[in-house]
Amino acid sequence: MKFRIAILLIVLLALPQTLDAQCAMCRAVVESEADGKTAEGINNGIVYLMAIPYILVAGLFYFIYKKMRN
Repeated sequence: MKFRIAILLIVLLALPQTLDAQCAMCRAVVESEADGKTAEGINNGIVYLMAIPYILVAGLFYFIYKKMRN
């Protein structure tokens, strides 16, 4: 398991330009828009993608808490 993590870390550190490519593309799209609707849509998408895992984990912990109380 430690070997896989080490390999993944080496690959991610060796290819930083590839990792930044999407951020530059999104920034270019947002900066080219004049009305700001695209930026608002991207921000809403980020919040949506960020919130769903937290809600699922909170629901799981609540379910475990209820089962342990009974």
